[in-house]
Amino acid sequence: MTTITFLGGADTVTGSRFLVRSDGRSTLVDCGLFQGPRSIRQLNWKDPFHDVELPETVLLTHAHIDHTGYLPRLVGTHGFAGEVRATRATTDLLSVMLPDSGRIQEEDAEYANKKGYSRHKPALPLYTEANALEAMQLMRPVEYHDWVDVPVGRARFSFAGHILGSAHINLETNGSTITFSGDVGRWDIPVLKDPQPPQGADLLLIESTYGGRSHQDPSDDANEMMAQVFDRIVGTDGVLVIPAFSIGRTQEILYRIRELEEIGRIPSLPIFLDSPMAIDATEMYARHHQEHDMEMKALEQSGSSPLRPRQLQFTHTIEQSKRLNSMRGPMVIISASGMATAGRVPHHLKRRLPYPENIVAFVGYQAEGTRGRDLLDGAERVRIHGKDINVRAEVTRLEAYSAHADEDELVRWVSEAQPKQVVLVHGEDHARKALADRFRQEFGLEAHLPKRGDTIEV
Repeated sequence: MTTITFLGGADTVTGSRFLVRSDGRSTLVDCGLFQGPRSIRQLNWKDPFHDVELPETVLLTHAHIDHTGYLPRLVGTHGFAGEVRATRATTDLLSVMLPDSGRIQEEDAEYANKKGYSRHKPALPLYTEANALEAMQLMRPVEYHDWVDVPVGRARFSFAGHILGSAHINLETNGSTITFSGDVGRWDIPVLKDPQPPQGADLLLIESTYGGRSHQDPSDDANEMMAQVFDRIVGTDGVLVIPAFSIGRTQEILYRIRELEEIGRIPSLPIFLDSPMAIDATEMYARHHQEHDMEMKALEQSGSSPLRPRQLQFTHTIEQSKRLNSMRGPMVIISASGMATAGRVPHHLKRRLPYPENIVAFVGYQAEGTRGRDLLDGAERVRIHGKDINVRAEVTRLEAYSAHADEDELVRWVSEAQPKQVVLVHGEDHARKALADRFRQEFGLEAHLPKRGDTIEV
C-alpha cells in the first residue's frame, strides 16, 4: 500500500511537504517553509514529524523557499542525513539560496534583538547558515528525463517552465504513478522553455495558486504595464521599488526592462538589483543554456546580454544597500522578498512608502496576511521593524507578471497530462474550490482538497 501524508502545502500556498510511504519505505517530495502571516510562519517551529518517521530521501521540484527552505532545519534540528535529489540548476540555485536564507534569518534575529521588537527573548533564527551548508552536502543532482531510484520506487524529472531548474516529478511506486506538479509554469514567457506536462498519472498533485483567476496577456501587456510605471516614475522623479522573488521573477523583469530600452519605449534609468541571492541567480540563469527558450538563445548568439539593462548595478553589501536610502530618483530598486516580508525590501519600503512621488510595484502572488497583500488591499499604514509606516506612495500590481499558471493554463496542463485522479494543493481554499469546479466541468474529475495532516491512499 502507498500513502501520501500532507505535512504542508495542502490548504496554504506555502510550506509544500508531501510524505510518500510504501512498503515500509518513505520519500519526502518538497521540503518548504511556511510563509505569510505570523500564525502560518509559526508552523515552521512545530515538528512536522512528531507522529511520522523521518523520510529516507527528499525530492525537490524547484528551488523556491516555500518548497525547499525547511531542508536546513530538517538537517540541523531533526538530524536528516539522506540524499536530496533535484535538477542540476536547482542544486546550483540552492547553493546560494539556502545559505542566504540562513544568513537572513540570523541577521533578522540579530536586528530584532537589537531593536527589541521580537516577542521572543531572545529572538532566534529558525536555522543558521551552517545548517544550510550542511544540507547542501546531501544534494545529489539528477538530469531531466532520467529515471532515478528512490526508496519508494523510481522518479523522473520533467521541465516545468516555472523557474530555472523547476520540474514536475513522476514517481512510480508500488504499481502506481504519482505526478507532483511542483509549481506549474507558463507558456510563451521569456527566458525558459515551456512546461512539458508528463502524461498518464494515476494520481496528480497539482498546484492551484491561481485557481479562479486569469492573468492578462503575457507579452505585450506585460511590457506596456512596465513602460507605464516607468513613465510615471520619470514624471515624479521618484523611486520605483519592485519587491521581486530572487529566482525567476527578477530575471523576467530584467529581461523586459532591457527589451523596452532597446526599442526606445522607456528611458535608461539606474536599475539597482539589491539582493545578493538575485545577483547570483541572474548569473546562473545566464549559464544554464539548456533551459533557455529559442528567443533567449537567439539573443545570446547575437552577442546580446538578455538580462542586462544598460544601467544595471549590483548592490552586494548591506552598506551599498543602505546608500540607496539617500539617493534621489528617477531610479529603480529591485529587491527581495517578493511578498515584502523579509530580506532587504522592507528597509526600502520603510524609506520610500511615506512619499507620494514613489511607486511600489508588485509583480507576483501575495499570500494572505503578508505585507505585500496588505499594501495591495489598500492599507494606509503598515508595520515594519516594529514601527508603523504611513503609506503615501502609489502601490500597484503588474498582474501580467507571474511565473504561476493561471486557471486556463492549469486546465491546459491537465488536459495534456490526462490524470485519472487529481489532488489540489498549494492554494488558498477559495482558489482550490474554484479550480475543482472547473476540473469537474471540463473533465468530469472530482478533485480532492486535503488539509494539512491528512493522509490518502493511492
